[in-house]
Amino acid sequence: RYHDTSISRLCSCSKTASDEKYQDPFQLGRKDLKNLYEDIKKELLVSTSELKEMCDYYFDGKGKAFRPMIVVLMARACNIHHNNSREVQASQRSVAIIAEMIHTASLVHDDVIDDANSRRGKMTVNQIWGERKAVLAGDFILSAASVALARIGNTTIISVLTQVIEDLVRGEFLQLGSKENENERFAHYLEKTFKKTASLIANSCKAVSILGCPDPKVHEIAYQYGKNVGIAFQLIDDVLDFTSCADRLGKPTAADLKLGLATGPVLFACRQFPEMNAMIMRRFSKPGDVERARKYVLQSDGVQQTTYLAQRYCHEATREISKLRPSPEREALIQLTEMVLMRDK
Repeated sequence: RYHDTSISRLCSCSKTASDEKYQDPFQLGRKDLKNLYEDIKKELLVSTSELKEMCDYYFDGKGKAFRPMIVVLMARACNIHHNNSREVQASQRSVAIIAEMIHTASLVHDDVIDDANSRRGKMTVNQIWGERKAVLAGDFILSAASVALARIGNTTIISVLTQVIEDLVRGEFLQLGSKENENERFAHYLEKTFKKTASLIANSCKAVSILGCPDPKVHEIAYQYGKNVGIAFQLIDDVLDFTSCADRLGKPTAADLKLGLATGPVLFACRQFPEMNAMIMRRFSKPGDVERARKYVLQSDGVQQTTYLAQRYCHEATREISKLRPSPEREALIQLTEMVLMRDK
């Protein structure tokens, strides 16, 4: 059951283990992320002005750069753990850039698949330039990320980060399918969530830990932290689809229902309202399905249960990262788990 536990109490259990002061992750990561978007644009050197304009469209520097920030904080935390080095290596920063490029390419492609018309509060690439060109722009960003990845010159890192691209595709295929059996359905949803969202964070964290420290135990800590934070991030995203207003989200609400997707809040609500099963199986395609499903979710404890599940994943991420030597970066990564839970857009 959902317990209305204080989120901060749940997730900051290791704060006492260290005398490090509260660290704002965004302040701490800012130095290493300076000129991040300019550096990405340098990777996207293109001959045609239209393709350049399309590629630059999402790299406008207005995002929070959540993924690159986790990557540089993890890089520093692992470097400090290994040999007390406080610097981020050039190759580790490259991983942060590549992660953001892969993520953005996946957004461009997702918007085409979903026929979405808004993203981050503005029109999507596919709405402005059309679907065909949007697909090609996504491909181009991925190819530029692959070139940057090859430049690192480490076959292990190439193997770890190409896994992300495979997972993104597999996750998208999982999203297109659905399960009849209720228990299978939840496992299917969590696997899809890992592949589409968490794999990028998990494997990017693992990559920078490999570059900074030879200990496989540290690589596993970095991977598990990224995996758990990534799943929690998406669970909260799925909650916000029901609880936030479109203006804050920068995209329409109940968007997942309109796409026929049964996310965490829906799957939990279905246990209280079994009549939702038929709607899930027909992917909310009948007139009135979306509105009825939304009402059921808000009448149920689906939102609270999904939030509680996200808390558990954040708790696990905190437990993993606390195995590293204390550092401001480690504390910032713990702080980040709380920010994931508290976000409202």
